[in-house]
Amino acid sequence: MSKLEKNKIEYLWKDRKRILGMPLTFIRYRLGEDRLFFETGFLSTTVDEILLYRVRDISVTISFWQRLTGVGTVTVESSDKSMPILAMRNIKQPREVKELLHKQVEKAKIAYRVRYNEMMGDMGPGHGGIVDMDGDGIPDILEN
Repeated sequence: MSKLEKNKIEYLWKDRKRILGMPLTFIRYRLGEDRLFFETGFLSTTVDEILLYRVRDISVTISFWQRLTGVGTVTVESSDKSMPILAMRNIKQPREVKELLHKQVEKAKIAYRVRYNEMMGDMGPGHGGIVDMDGDGIPDILEN
């Protein structure tokens, strides 16, 4: 068994952004044990990921048109600097995906021993005016 085979990621869930309920786009979402992957592109691809222990909030939105085609949007808010908000649009079974994602986030937070106060220091702009640009857990206004 090669190193690549050992490090192969087992995905718990995967889907594509859909148009009229059909997977016709080149936007893919995948959930691993400890990361959520977002991949886009056809000839050249870009892959970004969110570490699950950094997820702060998960919500589901299902519009009238999405309900007609059997899809919905799961929005993930995280403390990730490169992708603070990921909206997984037009995916199948959005409620079930949210629950699976929630369970994996809780497992990751326990595994990495993330506490609530560790999450509070990195809230950034838009969260009650608290800004911590260097990520040290101390609001920038209190640092000299």
